Amino acid sequence: MGIFPDEVILQILARLPVKSLFKTKTVCKLWYRLVSDKYFVKLYNQVSAKNPMVLIETSVSSESKSSLICVDNLRGVSEVSLDFLKDRVKVRASCNGLLCCSSIPDKGVYYVCNPMTRVSKLLPRSRERPVTRFYPDGEATLVGLACDISRNKFNVVLAGYHRTFGHRPDGTFICLIFDSDSNKWRKFVSHRDDHFTHMNKNQVVFVNGALHWLTGSCSYILALDLDYEVWRKISLPDEVSYGTGNRVYLLDSSGCLSLIQISDAWMKIWVMEDYEKELWHMVDAVSLRCIRGLVPGIYPIAQTGECIFLATHKQVLVYHQRGRVWKEMYSVKNSATLPLWFSAHAFQSTIFPSD
Repeated sequence: MGIFPDEVILQILARLPVKSLFKTKTVCKLWYRLVSDKYFVKLYNQVSAKNPMVLIETSVSSESKSSLICVDNLRGVSEVSLDFLKDRVKVRASCNGLLCCSSIPDKGVYYVCNPMTRVSKLLPRSRERPVTRFYPDGEATLVGLACDISRNKFNVVLAGYHRTFGHRPDGTFICLIFDSDSNKWRKFVSHRDDHFTHMNKNQVVFVNGALHWLTGSCSYILALDLDYEVWRKISLPDEVSYGTGNRVYLLDSSGCLSLIQISDAWMKIWVMEDYEKELWHMVDAVSLRCIRGLVPGIYPIAQTGECIFLATHKQVLVYHQRGRVWKEMYSVKNSATLPLWFSAHAFQSTIFPSD
């Protein structure tokens, strides 16, 4: 009989990094059984959800494999390699510990991987010809990843405007959905006139069984219900205004939609309390006076009820809401060609399998 009860051991193990956790499986048969149990997997993912991270794609040469910098509020900064994909890739979406990556040299090739467990899945190519004709550059306008831990499944969404060769786009919005259960793509078509900035596309949020994007005009949120395959428009809080010095961003806050508005002097945070009725509640208003010089180039990336990660051109900052304290978590030492926020994604460590 061990010194500690099994539940105490589980609580300790649930706070280890994934790499260290996997090493504990070799300690003894008891720990192997505990760590492999479904109850522990659920516990580990619940604990991890309270510790958001930021993944940043580092600038690499054209021949190099893709690598990431992981900024962890508890454990600091570490490097994560995607060399196990055997391809040069770009991270297109992040959700509940999984990444959706697109191949840089081979358009139309997508992977879903868990960078911590180094498990990956190469998605089958869609048989739909329009997937190669997305406007304007042949790639999907929107790429979304929906990882449902409770159902042990994931979906990948590719959506964009279709243009037949020799013609202008006609507003036809093609949506392809990959389902991990069936290992197949399905397609539906609608007509839309929405547009999206780079940051809008990066900050796709999966909550309530739907993927959410903030439109380029910041006038509403476009949501895709994955169960019913329908698009829905969600209104923003009445108090939110865009333009004239205000910027708006969409995040996930502990499983709820969150909207952050940044002006010259303030960062205001709303959380959706009632999804069906679209009821928003402003939970905080943060003065930006002490980081005034960084405000024009600061972008929120990840959030919980206790802290917010924000990226600038060369820094990653974390704001602790309870103590109202700012802290620098990471800083680029060399001359980066692109701002950090351009390639930063919210992330959490999970042991959800991607295969």
